[in-house]
Amino acid sequence: MNESENQTMLAEDKILILYILQKVGKPLSYKELLELIIAVSEINYFYFQQFLSDLLEDHYITKNKNGEIELYELTNEGTSALELTLDLIPGITKLQIDREFKKSFNSIQDKFSISAEYNPISNNEFKVTCKIIENHEVLFKTEILVSSKEQASQIVNNWNTNAANIYPKILEDLTK
Repeated sequence: MNESENQTMLAEDKILILYILQKVGKPLSYKELLELIIAVSEINYFYFQQFLSDLLEDHYITKNKNGEIELYELTNEGTSALELTLDLIPGITKLQIDREFKKSFNSIQDKFSISAEYNPISNNEFKVTCKIIENHEVLFKTEILVSSKEQASQIVNNWNTNAANIYPKILEDLTK
């Protein structure tokens, strides 16, 4: 591959990031953006990092904090740049991206709306955090201290698979 072809591929990947941010139409967290990009392209993590930095530096995207979460969003300059360069992405690639994007975006949204994790406090104490997030706003968050890694893991797994049933029960009990 010669230098000109390499530069074109790098430009296409940056345009792809802008294109996905435009398609989503709302700010995305770093994890959401990374997973969408990886799902629809072959960009490796290190190139993604560099492209994101370049796009921020060029003011094509912005990074804003919403509580604990950093959100990336397309700027007016980014929209203009995308309009001028969108033709660099081949039509067949856009079609594949659009198809894959729909599947991946729904999956990623579901995955990031319910989350749970545990962290060790000591050898026999673990802090479990369970959350429900909607539109980058924390709707529900609880933290529990448990005495074993197995119990912490069980709570995390149970929350990730059953939060839709557990949350209404907690809400009902709290409002009695």
